Amino acid sequence: MSETMPIEQYLEKGGVLSSPDNVPARYRGELLRLMASFVDSELAGSAGFADIINDAPGIQERISAARIVLEKTDHAGQVLKIMETFGVDGGRYAAHHPWAARLLRDADIGAVRQGGDMRLSVFHYPLEGWVDAVVMNVLMGAASVEQLKELTHVSYQPLAETFRAILPRERRHAELGAAGLAGIVGGDEGRAKARASVAYWYPRVAASFGHAGSSRFETLQRFGLRHTDNETLLAGWQAGVDAQLSALGLT
Repeated sequence: MSETMPIEQYLEKGGVLSSPDNVPARYRGELLRLMASFVDSELAGSAGFADIINDAPGIQERISAARIVLEKTDHAGQVLKIMETFGVDGGRYAAHHPWAARLLRDADIGAVRQGGDMRLSVFHYPLEGWVDAVVMNVLMGAASVEQLKELTHVSYQPLAETFRAILPRERRHAELGAAGLAGIVGGDEGRAKARASVAYWYPRVAASFGHAGSSRFETLQRFGLRHTDNETLLAGWQAGVDAQLSALGLT
């Protein structure tokens, strides 16, 4: 491959890599950063949601919440196994950050990551009760699906295949959240709480798509690690959740 064309040209034309042995140094760094962001976000997200399971109003809701916690942790483990092939110590990695740690509720950090891990900024904010958790799961669940659809096309083949296996379960998490939210807005009190939570989480989830005109996108695009820019992904998410929220009277 490298004898016939430069590696970046090969990747830009849709080429794929399949082993740590043939990955260039700069590509390796960007790939590990991408995987760390996913793993850290799944671990932080599952840790935060675990704390809310006992606030669920019924057995079925608790089962759904526990399932989301279990599967998000499993998703992190699947990608962490790929990171281990690049020399990452998976056992130490999973335990070396306080995944349940959160900032104050009124913090405003935009898209800026905090602390020593690579979680998306939205996972630094705390949940406040069951309704708040369901709203966050609906909005972030839709964002995760949008972002994962993009990641199923990454040029590192083992990771792309893993994301393709993860995507249906993340879709199911979003569906569970949507079903829960539909039940919540059936009463005036539930709708009022949900509307307040939408106002809180909507801009924070939107920030998770990153900055418009990101200079890093061009680098990732050359490596075949990204194909759709932040603005387009954000617009797709907004169209979907705006329609969903409108149907529930939560705009």
